[in-house]
Amino acid sequence: MKEKIRQNIQENIRVKEALLKTHIDIIEKAAVAVGAALKKGNKVLFFGNGGSASDSQHLAAEFVGRYEKERAGLPSIALSTDTSILTAVGNDYGFDRIFSRQIEALGRKGDVAFGLSTSGNSPNVILAMDKARELGLYTIGFSGRDGGKLASRVDISIIVPSQKTARIQEAHILMGHIICELVDELFS
Repeated sequence: MKEKIRQNIQENIRVKEALLKTHIDIIEKAAVAVGAALKKGNKVLFFGNGGSASDSQHLAAEFVGRYEKERAGLPSIALSTDTSILTAVGNDYGFDRIFSRQIEALGRKGDVAFGLSTSGNSPNVILAMDKARELGLYTIGFSGRDGGKLASRVDISIIVPSQKTARIQEAHILMGHIICELVDELFS
């Protein structure tokens, strides 16, 4: 067991060191885009499936509540939280449209659509990004592996250099927290 623990921690460190070497500029670019949208009175719409849904909710809460500094709440919504919408849209239109339908209803030009997909190939995340771009939202995608289809469907694609879902999700929340901290600086 100790060796398995050691291997997981070492793998996490390897992924974080890769982010440190190659991802600073793109994380900054994402933070600037989110901050600029919020400064203009726009909102951030987060979405993803499974663990990425949880990460979406976590990051939306950091903006609406606060991250580390006291500031006014910032408009952010996790599209994975309303079970009535998810089940109604899923039933009437199919699971692939649960996020795109919400983007259509809630998204406005200048908002940020922020999709998380460890594979980059979640159909409902891809369709939501297509709808967001059609409506003039700025799009950011967090993925892993090779970035999948999501990488070419967004304005900013941040691909975690790992094949392992757990390591990808750990990096997503780190990068999300960094973006929250940088945005906090703009509003405090």
